[in-house]
This record gives sequence, C-alpha cells and structure tokens, in this order.
Amino acid sequence: MTTKTTPFSKDDLIKIITRFPTPFHIYDEKAIVENARRFKKAFSWNKGFKEYFAVKATPNPFLIKILHKEGFGSDCSSLTELLLSEKCGIVGDEIMFSSNDTPAEEYVKAMELGATINLDDISHISFLEHLTGGLPELISFRYNPGKLRDGNFIIGNPEESKYGFTREQIFEGFKIIREKGVKRFGLHTFVASNELDPKFFIETADMLFELAIELKREIGIRLEFVNLSGGIGIPYQPDQKAVDLELVGKGIKKLYNSKIVDTQLDPLKIFMECGRMITGPYGYLVSKVLHKKYIYRNYIGLDACMANLMRPGVYGAYHHITVMGKENEAHNQVYDVTGSLCENNDKFAINRSLPKTDPGDLVVIHDTGAHGHSMGFNYNGKLRSSELLLRENREVIEIRRAETVEDYFATLNFEELRKFKP
Repeated sequence: MTTKTTPFSKDDLIKIITRFPTPFHIYDEKAIVENARRFKKAFSWNKGFKEYFAVKATPNPFLIKILHKEGFGSDCSSLTELLLSEKCGIVGDEIMFSSNDTPAEEYVKAMELGATINLDDISHISFLEHLTGGLPELISFRYNPGKLRDGNFIIGNPEESKYGFTREQIFEGFKIIREKGVKRFGLHTFVASNELDPKFFIETADMLFELAIELKREIGIRLEFVNLSGGIGIPYQPDQKAVDLELVGKGIKKLYNSKIVDTQLDPLKIFMECGRMITGPYGYLVSKVLHKKYIYRNYIGLDACMANLMRPGVYGAYHHITVMGKENEAHNQVYDVTGSLCENNDKFAINRSLPKTDPGDLVVIHDTGAHGHSMGFNYNGKLRSSELLLRENREVIEIRRAETVEDYFATLNFEELRKFKP
C-alpha cells in the first residue's frame, strides 16, 4: 500500500485541536529548513547562486522569515507581496520583482525598495521610465522562447503564454536600455510549473546560457545573472519521485563549465524562484469528518472545503489523504471526500480508496504547504482557516489566526446600509 507520512500522530493532533479548532493548515519548520539547506547545497558551486522564495506560494511572514534566515530572498509579483517582504526586513536586491500587466504603483514600490525589476514586456521599458523619471542601474527581462521551447501541463506551450519578451524583443530591449544608461543586465524565463523531470531544468539552463552567449557576441551585452525561475514540482502522489536536486545541480554545472566558463562569460550568477518545492511537501490541511452520506456514491463530508484548498476542485489535482489512527487499516472503502460549498466540484478526492471513515475522524490532506491557504477565498461566506507552525522543538504556534465573521463584514458599509432605501 502506497502512503505518505505525517510529522505528528493522532494523539498529537488531538492535543493541538484543543487549542486550535479544525480546519487548519500546519507547517513543519524542521523539514522546511532541512529542504532549504539541501536546495542551496545543490547549487553551492555557483558563487552567486540565490533562491528567491516565491511569496505567492505561502505568503506568511513567519515562513518568509525562516527562509530569509537560510539566505533566501523574495520573489514578488504584487504590491502586497512587496509590502510583506518589506515587513520581514527583505529589501533591495533580496527582492526579485517579476510582474505582468503591472499597475504603476507596483513599479513605484519596487523601485522604492531597490528591488531587482524583471520586466515582462518591451513596452514596460518606457512605462517604467515615465513613472519614475529614469531606469534603475540593473534591469532584467523575462524571455518567452515561443516555439523554440516546450512548456509543461500547467503553463502550456510558451506561444500561448502571456509571459515575457519574444526572442527578437530581447535583443531590441537590451539595446534600448543600454542606450538609456542601464549598466547591469539579467535574463529570466518562466516555462514550467510543477515539473518533475529533472532534465527539463537542465535544458532550461542550457537555453539561457546559449542566449547569454549570443547576446554577448551579437550586441555586446554581458549578463550579470540568469534566473531559471521556479517550476520544480513535488510528488503529490505517493508513487511519484521527487526531483533529484543534486542531479539538476550537477547537470547545470557541467553546462556552465562548457558554455559560460569556456566562452569567458564567467562569473554568471544563477538565480531561482522556487516556492512549491520549498514548502509544499511540508504543509498539511487538518480537518474533521462531519458527515457520511450514501446515495449513488459514498461521501465523506469534512469541516474543510474548497475555500481551504482549491487545487483538487479547480483542476483535479491529486492530494493524498490520511485518516489519522487508521493508517494501517485496509483501504477497502471508496469515497468522494467533500466540503460544504454549494458547488459540486467542492471535492478533495473522487472515488478514493480509504479505510472505513466515520464522523469525528481526523483527516490530514498532504502537500498543502504551497498554493493551499494562499489560494483561499470567501465564496458562500466561508472563512479562511488558521495557519500553524510545528516548531523544531515540537511546540505548535499560531502564525495566522482564522478569519472571523467580523473580518468578512469589515469591508461592507453597514453604516450606509442603514440609510439606504432601495
């Protein structure tokens, strides 16, 4: 029987829910830190290597601060993410700002913080210059290779992607910003999400290294860094294999030596912007079974719903489910595992084999440490859950309280409602 483990037992959870009612997301600090260190080690051969944690994955300041202590910066794509990074003490070149269809206020704040700005479109050069009265010393461009490169399932083909400059625009754009006084240059790409094939990332590095060589040869632009972005997936299903980070690191190092060192473009910093693979496997949605229902199918109803984890309902993503205390029992019952939204796609699993499950059982949904709580919403008036942190010393602390009805009503103008006459 394939399975996944948890860093806590049923007895541990029973103690935790006396303080923090279900549902909640809980993150394993020790595992996140160990994973972060392994990730850095795989690329430590590159002296300029830096990981910018994708804030969108898990925008909680406690986790951001833990990762910052490990040397990670922030990958931001909105004003709120910039502000959150600032509150965590992350400023300057420790922020990589990669946005698209970008509002003016976001560029202004990024400039104010001294972030590295990664432009998504050639028209944004003049847009940024007009806003701020000039361009920063360092600018990066996001490259969309079009038909020259395959994407993957989530991102799709690059030609259909809204992100980035074409190849021709990359060359034109660098000429423009050099003429405008920009002295330092970077290159970025975003062609995959949740990819498990390690060769994909080596091939992406190869693509950017080749472009770096051509930029130097054809227009005299020498890049300071290439940003491979993120996209490293995680094994959501128990029989899937995690990406071999050491293999990726060694493969990219081999290319670096043959293409960058041998063409005298060394040193070239390598950046990445992983989120999912940093925290994803080390977060868990804990919920309680409320009801069982037997009609044309058998249903298990939880006190969590798609508002707490939308990935399965939106695009059929698999998340493993453990019924705590019944890990070793026969998985001989087949259920749809659901929430209480007035939408039929509010399901965490469909036709899932589980042990016999009853109201009151505690259920753990795995791999929710990225794109879990962060994608929550308030449809049907559902309130976002709390977030907890399992510390290395086994202490559990609340790092985000659960929303209340008062929070939900806070943006509604009830004072004006009292005077309103339909």
